[in-house]
Amino acid sequence: MRARKGGSILSLIEVHLAGKDWLVLGRPTIADIACMPYIGLAHEGGISLAPYPAVKAWIGRIKALPGFITMPAL
Repeated sequence: MRARKGGSILSLIEVHLAGKDWLVLGRPTIADIACMPYIGLAHEGGISLAPYPAVKAWIGRIKALPGFITMPAL
């Protein structure tokens, strides 16, 4: 059940990010910073990000931000 719900949410975010670099405003905002750890750790819940290339690219852009400090599981 959890993986199915997570997959449907990731599908929505994938569609939203198609053709966009950031969640809102065309630049990194607190929305990106707040959502990224939950999405980036999807594998911890058994959800693969492989079917979500826009989401994976978005995570990469966040990780490339100056001053970004990662977590071990990311």
